[in-house]
Amino acid sequence: MEAFCKCVSGALAGILSLFAPAAPAILCAMSFVAADFISGVAADRAEARRSGSPWFFRSRDAWRTVRKAGFLAAAVAMMWMLECCVLDFVSLNLTKMFTGFACGVELWSFLENASRISDGPLFERLRQFVDRQIEKEVRS
Repeated sequence: MEAFCKCVSGALAGILSLFAPAAPAILCAMSFVAADFISGVAADRAEARRSGSPWFFRSRDAWRTVRKAGFLAAAVAMMWMLECCVLDFVSLNLTKMFTGFACGVELWSFLENASRISDGPLFERLRQFVDRQIEKEVRS
């Protein structure tokens, strides 16, 4: 049994070492997901406080975030594998582009949460500015 455990742990370590170069991109994406989750919880709490209704933390939202983070980590790892093992003859930076897109989506959600938390117009204006910039880039 001990030999089997060593074999399995060695195989698992070998597979994980294959994805080690993608770890910075995965950690970057996970930090954006975490910031969005924390700001989303704070925004829900702020809205409940303003309306005078009781606020409860729902584990359903946390599990949805865990699933999203897992799928995002898998997608970044798969994009890295595609870029390094299949399309290694061309330099496309697919992993960075995909991670940047995912982080941009999470940043957008963070800005929406920040505008819900604060009554000040700063985050709403920032969100509108980002919206205009994205629209301008997509059209050009």
